[in-house]
Amino acid sequence: MSQEAMGRLYLDGETVVTMGEEGTCMFQIQKGTLEVVVDGQVINTLAHGEFFGEMSLFNQAPRSATIRSKGESRVMTIDQSAFLRRLQEDPMLGFRILKVLHQRMRQMNQQGVGYEGYLSSSRPVAHGETP
Repeated sequence: MSQEAMGRLYLDGETVVTMGEEGTCMFQIQKGTLEVVVDGQVINTLAHGEFFGEMSLFNQAPRSATIRSKGESRVMTIDQSAFLRRLQEDPMLGFRILKVLHQRMRQMNQQGVGYEGYLSSSRPVAHGETP
């Protein structure tokens, strides 16, 4: 079975994860485009090869955004044990994930959304706002 055949197909507008729900896995986009939505506003777009939901593997916090399909997409679910096995096979994977997390934090700061809000609540906190 091909890796692509293992992912789930999502139709246009279909929700992959919902902000505030418990997260126990991460995802990788095999095909298509997904929107990252916070409080009804699209704050980012993700495409083929990108991943999301990785923070839940590290901190078991609620999902910090809603992710929905923009058009048809295929998304593969990666649970924590599969992630840890893959990390042992390819330690550079950890570095690549840290690099992406850093880029996302920088982007949130540029948008005026404080990363600390993602860690302490189910919604982002704007700079200057108390979480």
